[in-house]
Amino acid sequence: MNYPKYATNDGVIEAAKAALGDALVDAFEQAGEIQLHVKREATAVALQALRDTRGLEYQQLMEIAGVDYPDRGQDRFEVVYCLLSLTRNHRLHVHVRTDEVKPVPSATGLWRNAGWLEREAYDMVGVLFDGNPDLRRILTDYGFRGHPLRKDFPMTGYVELRYSEEAKRVVYEPVQLAQDFRSFDFLSPWEGAQYMLPGDEKAPQAPGAPSPAPPPPAPPAGEKK
Repeated sequence: MNYPKYATNDGVIEAAKAALGDALVDAFEQAGEIQLHVKREATAVALQALRDTRGLEYQQLMEIAGVDYPDRGQDRFEVVYCLLSLTRNHRLHVHVRTDEVKPVPSATGLWRNAGWLEREAYDMVGVLFDGNPDLRRILTDYGFRGHPLRKDFPMTGYVELRYSEEAKRVVYEPVQLAQDFRSFDFLSPWEGAQYMLPGDEKAPQAPGAPSPAPPPPAPPAGEKK
């Protein structure tokens, strides 16, 4: 059986350093894949070098992902470009750090599918892309407030929508929870909680099993049975 041949990571970091030069901030291998961290303002130039340099040839843009690291403070967002070399059957990731104000140079001049991928990153995380000709929301609705994949976005959102029989249309309303979030203690359900739950005092107590009869007293020492 013939299996597809995958190129190893040997020599990729050295070739990327030679091709990217000062645009490269850091490069290392993690979880079996190469990560290249490049300067934000040099994003488009670095991506083009990775695509066109002989020996690298990452012709295909597979995905653009936005990641939020709020504990960083400055440049809390990271844009990750997932590239694939069809020539060598090899993948790598390009990481770019930014914030909600500084735009990342668009890759739409290199790959046509970057337009929709950048719109998704903008919609979900709020990263701006300079040069995208149609940077608007793509997954959320018109007038949506916030960016759902930011770590500080509330899990319940801000508004909910439903179909109103009275208005005969979909209406938006502030979120109203039927009950508060429950707090779980993650005890083993097989062992049971070590405390009374609300309402348990009303449940009738099942009679316990009868205690076994005590054993007969032992005869005094030296006495025959």
